[in-house]
Amino acid sequence: MLTDAQCRNASCPADKNRHRLTDANGLYLEISPAGSRRWFWKTYTLGKEGRMALGSYPAVTLTAARKARDAAKLQKSEGVDPVQARKIEKLKALTPTGDTFKATAEEWYELKLDSWSSHYAIREKRNLEKDLFPFLGARRIGDVEAIELLATIRRVEERGALDVAHRVLTTAGQVWRYAVATGRAARDISADIKGALKPHHGKHFAAITEPVKLGELIRVIRDYQGGPIVRAALQLAPLLFQRPGELRAAAWAEIDLDAAIWTIPAARMKRRVDGKKNGDPHLVPLPTQAISILRKLQPLTGKGTLLFPGERSHDRPISDNTLRAALLTLGYGPTVQSVHGFRATARTILAEVLDFDPLVIEAQLAHSVKDANGRSYNRTTYLKHRATMMQHWADYLDKLAIGAVQPI
Repeated sequence: MLTDAQCRNASCPADKNRHRLTDANGLYLEISPAGSRRWFWKTYTLGKEGRMALGSYPAVTLTAARKARDAAKLQKSEGVDPVQARKIEKLKALTPTGDTFKATAEEWYELKLDSWSSHYAIREKRNLEKDLFPFLGARRIGDVEAIELLATIRRVEERGALDVAHRVLTTAGQVWRYAVATGRAARDISADIKGALKPHHGKHFAAITEPVKLGELIRVIRDYQGGPIVRAALQLAPLLFQRPGELRAAAWAEIDLDAAIWTIPAARMKRRVDGKKNGDPHLVPLPTQAISILRKLQPLTGKGTLLFPGERSHDRPISDNTLRAALLTLGYGPTVQSVHGFRATARTILAEVLDFDPLVIEAQLAHSVKDANGRSYNRTTYLKHRATMMQHWADYLDKLAIGAVQPI
């Protein structure tokens, strides 16, 4: 076995590139021609010789090198590759922001931010700052136990926000999976508590799907006595059945009355960020009834940018609540018919009463329909079919409004 004096006085012979002084149990000191002395422990994996660096002498003394060797041997006896474990520790040390839940979550948030819509980013930030950081933010994420996360989610449940509780858990799970990927946590503990949350049954947007009742609603919409801008938007909502936000923010530059087409830019569609940036616009064929409504609206708002500008600022569209309030004024509250629910109304009646192809309907709804091989259909593929369907739908609503209920 080596002595400290041997280590201190060791040198590399002139005729060698390296010189080794062997201690015991695979430990040796390697001396270079330049005089540097480094400790190594000889390893064997699947019969192949390797080595593990234990530091430089004299910074790492003979006694310290033996302790490091013994620690590595113990790891190996427990089934842990000490060389790989050392690499992992070095990678963990490169983590710049720390290993608390808050530091991990903020790093994950910044990494994902560019791929999210602004609405989704705001929601994720709210989940973190309101419901997770106050209770888990300062804890090392690798030390948090499932029962702690459950207690945190329970606070959300206690205020009656069951849907939010499930979203907060989803956010937490994404942070934990990022923590696992970056070496801050051993596993995703969020999976352990999914079954412990109170079930949340999402509510569908209220929608009338019976032709007779829909006819009654169309009649009262046409008799609406409010302002002409809101009346036009209210009439177009069931006629075109696009998402309320897409309808409210419609611009005259998107409307081609002669070609009877409304081109909604990809950036305004409900899509992922990549789809908004690089996707195709959504084309909405305009039936003659919609053209008539728009031509009457044009003298009122056509000199501006928006079809439906708000009263306070013509640079902003009417608010989310404007059409909801208009329906409520007509006696149709949110539990009977919602503005968004006109999509479900059209989808149901077009398929079940008017017998239109579901693929054509889904294309009109701007839903990405996939085939058996998982490929998405092009939303513009059925444009001619959709134009026919939209005119048929508009004519059908006219029939319903005068009391006819049979398909036309």
